[in-house]
Amino acid sequence: MAEAPVSTFSADVDTASYAVVRRLLNEGHPIPFPVLRVEEMVNYFHYDYPRPESPAAPFRPTVAVYPSPWTEGARILHIGIRAYDVARRQRPALNLVFLVDVSGSMAPQDRLPLLKQALLMLVDDLRPDDHVAIVSYAANSGVVLEPTAGTDKETIRAAIQGLTTGGLTAGDGGIQAAYALAERNFDKTAVNRVVIGTDGDFNVGIVDPKELEALIAEKRKTGVYLSVLGVGLGNLNDVVMQRLAQAGNGNAAYIDGMQEAKKVLRDELSSTMVPVADNVKFQIEFNPALVGQYRLIGYETRALRREDFNNDRVDAGDVGAGHAVTALYEFLPPGARGKGVDPLRYEASHKVKTTRDAANADEFGFLRLRYTLPGQSKSRLIERPIRKGAALASVEAAPAEARFALAVASFAGKLRSEGGGETMSYAQIADLARGARGADPHGTRAEFIRLVELAGSRAAR
Repeated sequence: MAEAPVSTFSADVDTASYAVVRRLLNEGHPIPFPVLRVEEMVNYFHYDYPRPESPAAPFRPTVAVYPSPWTEGARILHIGIRAYDVARRQRPALNLVFLVDVSGSMAPQDRLPLLKQALLMLVDDLRPDDHVAIVSYAANSGVVLEPTAGTDKETIRAAIQGLTTGGLTAGDGGIQAAYALAERNFDKTAVNRVVIGTDGDFNVGIVDPKELEALIAEKRKTGVYLSVLGVGLGNLNDVVMQRLAQAGNGNAAYIDGMQEAKKVLRDELSSTMVPVADNVKFQIEFNPALVGQYRLIGYETRALRREDFNNDRVDAGDVGAGHAVTALYEFLPPGARGKGVDPLRYEASHKVKTTRDAANADEFGFLRLRYTLPGQSKSRLIERPIRKGAALASVEAAPAEARFALAVASFAGKLRSEGGGETMSYAQIADLARGARGADPHGTRAEFIRLVELAGSRAAR
């Protein structure tokens, strides 16, 4: 804590990890450690945080502090933001280029056939001012559909239905062709985005993910962003897909069935496709008088340096309309001994020394949120203190949204056998989620509870 009182990280709106974990659990497969990204599991769900009233101020942070169920004497800091939402009829026009992997590995029903069904569903919701183009890639890349208006749905459907598999995967050529189409049809008033549909098997052409990332990061400067829709298992390179989406100011989602396709491409179309803020960064400065140790739950691939926070040239995640972003910290008071941490031999003094220290003595820390409105280059700042007096006496007293997020983080930690979640039983996690389920109009929270119970029954065998 004395070495790093400030924690800085980029927002993350990817959801692929949860959907992949769900499929692996349902099919009885082991879960590889890299797949378990806690923040993606937590952020898969919708949270009913306070709504912003204007796109000019697209976030309203909400904070809760309550006892940790993982570590005696520790507390959880829950931070949530909900982006300004855009009504379906008010969303900007879409200028989309779908880059569809048609290599041989995409032949199974859970790959190209599923992806085609998902895209056909999206076509139904296109407006007259939307435009769609399609590029396929395998041994060679090819333009399947030139930019076509949303009024010509039959032409778009025919192009999608005509996609067939064959050949190796040459992702680099396909990406170049897709960006060329998007840039040629660029509309500064629209959402300009390349969307890759793939099992993640980029094995011909640019094989170094860092080179692909550099290409995509350079292209985002033109205003064309990138998102990834992953399908299938076996060839799935989930980590590479996440990194490419991160480089392209987009999101990575995993489609394991039509229900998930509906969630991503219909129910959450605006949050998937329409950004309301770019380069969204969080920074929390902890007060050493009240916080001795802390850890951020997840976000390992989103960590930023302290000096990156105020540097508008350092890229961070974008957040789509209506999307919620949640982050959790666990922290201990000064003098407490955390897991695997020895006490300092020479403890720094945290006594009140100045008038400013005295004025801020009741603060656990200070939250800063920095973001850039789309199309602008200068960032904006939101700040708020995290006050000791607002801390809650029990987990049960925390808002339902905070308790549900805690249940998801606990489940991810238990599956990883680290991070505190392992101290709770599956039954305790399910009970915590059940008590915070809320309205759950799409049944995603009920499904989560079932997954926890499934994992618990298998662990008991």
